[in-house]
Amino acid sequence: MYIPDPALAGRLLTWFAQHGRELPWRQPRPHGGPRDPYRAWVAEIMLQQTQVPTVIPYYRAFLVHFPTVRALAEASQDDVLKAWEGLGYYARARNLHRAARLVQSRHAGHIPGERQALLALPGIGAYTAGAILSLAFAQDVPALDANARRVLARLGAVEEPLDRPAVLRRLEDAAAALLPAGQAGAFNEALMDLGALVCTPRAPACPMCPLREGCRAFAAGRTTTIPLRRPRRTVPHYQVTAAVIWQKGRILLSQRRSDQMLGGLWEFPGGKCEAGEELPQCLRREIREELALDIEVGAHLVTVEHAYTHMRITLHAFHCRPLAGTPQAIACQDWRWVRPEDVASFALSVADQRIAEALLGDL
Repeated sequence: MYIPDPALAGRLLTWFAQHGRELPWRQPRPHGGPRDPYRAWVAEIMLQQTQVPTVIPYYRAFLVHFPTVRALAEASQDDVLKAWEGLGYYARARNLHRAARLVQSRHAGHIPGERQALLALPGIGAYTAGAILSLAFAQDVPALDANARRVLARLGAVEEPLDRPAVLRRLEDAAAALLPAGQAGAFNEALMDLGALVCTPRAPACPMCPLREGCRAFAAGRTTTIPLRRPRRTVPHYQVTAAVIWQKGRILLSQRRSDQMLGGLWEFPGGKCEAGEELPQCLRREIREELALDIEVGAHLVTVEHAYTHMRITLHAFHCRPLAGTPQAIACQDWRWVRPEDVASFALSVADQRIAEALLGDL
């Protein structure tokens, strides 16, 4: 295993002091002392699979709504999901909420500073635990996000896929060997920032890098081919329907089950088309299966194109009215008749927000 020269850590920290990003979860400077554990935790959860510029406004607004662990623990899931609305990967919000309640009940409202206790909380894995321990509790442990892993892979010219557990352990060993005692938080964030600003996935700015003299990939002219990129998978595309069901001036919303994708969010009910199925036929079937309700499908309202990480959808929304039956939560968690002007107060997916906007514009 390649262990970089420990002197590189000093160069990295010097670079970080001058060029580290000013971010709202860093107090007051990127190379400052220990953080508030709650704020560090919220930031790390939001940053999972989400870019920094997207997270910043959500982070600030979330802390206004839920400034403490207790405030988050005492909130309803609907309120938490509404604050998270649009940030995506909603399991993060549900896990954060569940974990806050466990911190409140098991740890008297204090986020634990022990690795195993953190790992026992929903939504916290090895990286997030390392980030919290190093940033908020000043413990000398590595925390490697995708940016940091890329930096270390290039330093050691690692040509294997970085998502292999054995490769990740080697990178963590390299980080631990480099990590200067008492400065783990700054070191971990310096690696992250270097990967975000200089050692980027494509066209890294090697002349600006403080680690280039110890970088094997740079020496070999391999910085554009390391780390190894896996081929992109074909993303499936689905035709999906949604019903805006009217009754006495109100609209029927259903709540997705917590074990589903977008769990806990509210939606205009509907679902995927089956092979050979026409859109109105699909919508009638889905509403029967989900709510035990027979409907008449009326005028088209809007078509929404939306992409998720693992699929793309074309969502067709139609005005509808009930013909027979009373709504029942068969394949959903809950349902509710709401006034059109109140729809926006419910936590909706981005695609359903687009339907709501079209609905209000139509009215």
